[in-house]
Amino acid sequence: MSDPSNPDERELTRRERREQELAAEARRKLPSAAAHEVASAARPGQPAAERPAAQAVPEHRPAGLEDLFTPENEHRPAKRRTSRAGCLIAGIIVLALLAGAGAGALWAWNTYGERISEALGWDGPHDYEEGEATGEATVTIAEGDTGQAISKTLHDAGVTLEEDSFYRHLIEIDDDGGLQPGVYRLQQKMTSAAALAALQDPASRLENTVLITEGSFAADALANIAEVTDIPLEDLQAAADDYTRFGVPAEAPSIEGFLFPATYTFDPDATADDVIQQLVDEMFERLDAQGVAPENRFEILTMAALVQRESGGEADMPKIARVFANRVDEGMLLQSDATVAYGADSTHTVWTTDEQRADAANPYNTYVHEGMPVGPIGLPGEAAIAAAISPADGDWLYFVPVNLETGETVFSSTLQEHEAAVARLQEWCRASEENAVYCE
Repeated sequence: MSDPSNPDERELTRRERREQELAAEARRKLPSAAAHEVASAARPGQPAAERPAAQAVPEHRPAGLEDLFTPENEHRPAKRRTSRAGCLIAGIIVLALLAGAGAGALWAWNTYGERISEALGWDGPHDYEEGEATGEATVTIAEGDTGQAISKTLHDAGVTLEEDSFYRHLIEIDDDGGLQPGVYRLQQKMTSAAALAALQDPASRLENTVLITEGSFAADALANIAEVTDIPLEDLQAAADDYTRFGVPAEAPSIEGFLFPATYTFDPDATADDVIQQLVDEMFERLDAQGVAPENRFEILTMAALVQRESGGEADMPKIARVFANRVDEGMLLQSDATVAYGADSTHTVWTTDEQRADAANPYNTYVHEGMPVGPIGLPGEAAIAAAISPADGDWLYFVPVNLETGETVFSSTLQEHEAAVARLQEWCRASEENAVYCE
């Protein structure tokens, strides 16, 4: 049990956690000369005796800083007026940092880095302006989504300017929003305040509407449907278990892969059978539109689902499909961690353990079993289906992402080239704590 009176043990408030995150973001913006000094600082929680001397807080803070940056100005609108004095003081601190001025400058940046950036105009606006909103955007809030998760969802849908715009706003108003799970119709390029108001407006919530995302799983789709309709999850699962009566071929091990990911609005009196048939029919219509014969549906969806799960973006999908096709043609094991993770019921990640990769009892283990996996490992979208139908031309046998944040992927024809790319990924993972989170 932690002691709330001890600042080193008590749980941080949301505002304190966010301030730590913003301080870390500001440190990443340091010029290279100063960044080297920050990189040598101890991690949070490191014993004081182990910290470099440069981390000690100076006894005398630089004059004028408290006058420039007062606590009551902690949270300000995105557009701020900056005084000439403020810019001058901020400029002096930056010059000190550039000169490697040591503990005083480092303390100043750690404490005031974000506001220095604002004074010099480095950080730019964090939100769209009022009046910029346009078009439509459909967003889904799932059960248990945090403010940070919702903030990312809004940004990904084009609603807010930055990934943390909405989260910043929640902290400024000291409110968690009180948002309910569901699908909402908003606009793009909204202010965070306007987005929050829309999410709190019952008129924005689409009744009996669910968004099923590309690369998700049949189990997730059924759970999402149960959340926004009156259909019990148990009924949906029971219907899905009897998948052949919906037209899914008997060679498929489950309904996985045959539910098309899209936004659906169901009739209020729809049954579990009605819902599942609608999703399967939609998948068949999409396959028919791309010229896939009924007897080839299972094969195409198995490849498409694999491509969907392994890709970092649509541009790489045809190349990934070619890699897997080439490996099958060459009699090579696919060695896909995504298939192993699916068979091991670890769908929250594509990282696997040595034990999982050696488990021959896992029918989806492509480190052990030759050829394609025994069935789809997720719900592919149209781009992945198109890639499975028409892979790119190339002799690649390997691929690996070298930046897990952007999805940048390197394709190789030889093992030597591939090992060099893997070394790049490992180097990227070690480059920062932020990168390391993606590699866990």
